[in-house]
Amino acid sequence: MTNQPYEGPYDAYDPYQQQPQQQAWTGEQGQQPYQGYQGYDDPHAAQAQQYQQYTQQWQGQTWEAQPQVPVSAAETAYLAQQGYAGAAAEPGYDAPGGAGLAQGGAEPEEDSDYGPATLAGNSRITDAQRAREEGRSPIIEPGMQPAGLTALLGLLVSGAAAVGSYALLVPLIALQAVTAAGWFRLNGMWPARQGIALAFLGALAADVALLVAGRENAPAAILGTLGVWVLLSLVLQLRSHADPDERMYGLMATVASAALSIVAAGYLAAEPDAVTVGAAAVAVAVLARALPLPTPASVVVSLLAAAGAGIAVGGMTGFGAKGALLGAGAAACALIGHRVASYDYPSRFVHFTAGVALPLTAAAPVVFVLGRALA
Repeated sequence: MTNQPYEGPYDAYDPYQQQPQQQAWTGEQGQQPYQGYQGYDDPHAAQAQQYQQYTQQWQGQTWEAQPQVPVSAAETAYLAQQGYAGAAAEPGYDAPGGAGLAQGGAEPEEDSDYGPATLAGNSRITDAQRAREEGRSPIIEPGMQPAGLTALLGLLVSGAAAVGSYALLVPLIALQAVTAAGWFRLNGMWPARQGIALAFLGALAADVALLVAGRENAPAAILGTLGVWVLLSLVLQLRSHADPDERMYGLMATVASAALSIVAAGYLAAEPDAVTVGAAAVAVAVLARALPLPTPASVVVSLLAAAGAGIAVGGMTGFGAKGALLGAGAAACALIGHRVASYDYPSRFVHFTAGVALPLTAAAPVVFVLGRALA
């Protein structure tokens, strides 16, 4: 018998011979997979090679495996885009918020009010918050275009008051609608269909109550409507499923919006001549306030221009020189409303709603009071 191995036809089959395999991907290591011994290989070599193949496939870079490069604060800081009136670009850059009744279904809005998120974990903050952190003033005045719209609306109120109460309703209802919408947006609550609708309905109810009760019962009609709407807002807000803080914030915004919209009905309750003088004075004051002057000088020029307009229009209505006092008082309240509409880094939408309506709305009480005192 010979010691030579059998070389018969069964040589073509070797159960332990390693079959050719594709080379496994080794990631960035560049290592060759384990090939085992030649000839009679280890029976566990194939399993070891397969295990090594799968384990090496995870050596490539994944999202978690990428090295975290330190990012400086300057690179992650959000730089506001320069746009309208030196502020952040459109469509808006005040904080969205509010919930419950004021949100009108709690419908989300665009997140363009926030700066972009960063991989370093910086939270998204609004431009108003960043302005405070950087020590910049969050006050941005509406500008000349909203002032022109305010002046146009004021002249419409002034002319319609000379025609009659029902003619005055047309510009007054427009003023009340813009007041309701602008106040919610000024508080960063948008969309807020239910809150705006509720405030506007309160204004319409006040208008109807004034037409029915007459000017002699105007205070009772306005205060009664305001009390009913505060109670209605409270009851409806209690049905909200939002957090308590959000419900309180929504309640305050709804009550304030309804109060301002109802107070605007004071033009309908005031003497027609007083409305003619006061609304014209507000129109002139707002235009003068929009002139490119330093703020103290602009305020003085506005008050003087309003007093002059009061004298001029008062001479045509019978108020005479007393129109100067009425015009100056209405202008002072209008400048307060103008200042409120400029607060907290407002957006362009705020400027064309609250910035247009609040000066005229804020002047309504003084027109009613001084008009009766000076008539």
